[in-house]
Amino acid sequence: MKFLKKAFKRRTTWLIFGVIIAFIYLNNSSLLAQKRESQPFLLAHRGVAQTFTMKDIQNDTCTAERIYKPEHNFLENTIPSMEAAFEDGADMVELDVHITKDNQFAVFHDWTIDCRTNGTGVTRDYTMAELKKLDIGYGYTADGGKTYPFRGKGVNLMPSLNEVMKHFPHQAFLIHVKSNDPEEGRQLAQYLSPFSKKRLKNITVYGGDEPIDSLKREMPNLKVMSKATMKACLIPYIATGWTGNVPNACENTELHIPEKIAHILWGWPNRFLNRMDDVNTRTIIVGGDGSEFSTGFDSIQNLKRLPNDYSGGIWTNRIDKIGNYYKDEE
Repeated sequence: MKFLKKAFKRRTTWLIFGVIIAFIYLNNSSLLAQKRESQPFLLAHRGVAQTFTMKDIQNDTCTAERIYKPEHNFLENTIPSMEAAFEDGADMVELDVHITKDNQFAVFHDWTIDCRTNGTGVTRDYTMAELKKLDIGYGYTADGGKTYPFRGKGVNLMPSLNEVMKHFPHQAFLIHVKSNDPEEGRQLAQYLSPFSKKRLKNITVYGGDEPIDSLKREMPNLKVMSKATMKACLIPYIATGWTGNVPNACENTELHIPEKIAHILWGWPNRFLNRMDDVNTRTIIVGGDGSEFSTGFDSIQNLKRLPNDYSGGIWTNRIDKIGNYYKDEE
């Protein structure tokens, strides 16, 4: 009898174990997920921009001095580059902002103006009018300084955030607050608060933990992202997501998922994407392992690494290359 009891207990244990494994599989398999019909959501980093080698790049690397041979005449973070990005198929354009001396938001990537322009110092030491007088194409070179193909062509091209919002009243933007100053989050909230609910649905803000936290306090319904919001969502999701539970911290935000860790997320890709859609969260896949979030899917060959029929967001530095690929797929 003892033997039979032990055998029964073992069979019961294995049966329970098998049921749990079956539940986890069925609850997280994309094969059984609700079918997603939409095309991927294309997020154009800085609009249509000059690209550069990422080798040995540091936070203070002057990327304008290492661009590849230009294939177009657009400069990042300008209204013409954003127009071109939307024409090429971008669903959203990412742009960078800094506060100015006269409390406007300048659309410009670098903390200092030394690298790209013919000026020196930081944006907050200048008024918006003074920044517009700079040549933002001054420092670009593809041959180590022998030639500067955009020098003299970038005067009056640095826009204010207000100019961008007025020029593109219906398009979607991901605004990157470049400083870690909480006051800039409050100032951005003050600027965005008068916008209509419809307009704000097309605006997402990301950046350092402190400005994003202060912005979120002022505008709790605005979609935001920071390292803190990412961790608050993903760490508990990795622990409990196999049940189908989505942590409250995942609601109403944006997630940038590095390609090399995406596969560890429960339900990746379709179940995961559906779950995030259900809590009003946008999922963007970026290249690499997360050490450099500017790495994108910048060629047709890159896109082939994505799961079949992937329909989430894609971060790209070359919307001019991949946008047509999805247009042709329609």
